[in-house]
Amino acid sequence: MVNSKLKGNLIMKKSTIVATFISDVQKVWDVVTDNNNCSWRSDLSGIIISSDSNNFTECTKDGFKTDFSITLKKPYEQYEFDMKNKNMSGHWIGIFSQSGTGTRIEFTEEVEVNNPIMNLFVKFYLKKQQEAYVNDLKRELGE
Repeated sequence: MVNSKLKGNLIMKKSTIVATFISDVQKVWDVVTDNNNCSWRSDLSGIIISSDSNNFTECTKDGFKTDFSITLKKPYEQYEFDMKNKNMSGHWIGIFSQSGTGTRIEFTEEVEVNNPIMNLFVKFYLKKQQEAYVNDLKRELGE
């Protein structure tokens, strides 16, 4: 699901992905929130963690950096952070819940893009990025 809303003069783009995993919620949570291991992510070359561990920077394989600041970490339930790079800023919410013996995730990303031309393509980019993330996560979980 992708939609938009106006924030000031910038349009916020929002994209949500929902997926279910066979793995239990603790295992899914541990993989998603472990910023010391990003080897399973097909889009990243590394993560730099600040000394306070609430801030980190993801580096793509192309060398592009995005800064993150964790705003909520409620184990096995909810994980949130603000994010910012030279092209956009936004907020990410991850909801984790037990689904039978497995786990249901609902990840929502809401961004505002600085460049009006990029704004035309950001909803497609978000959806593609979320799908790749879920596929990488399934592979890491052995599913």
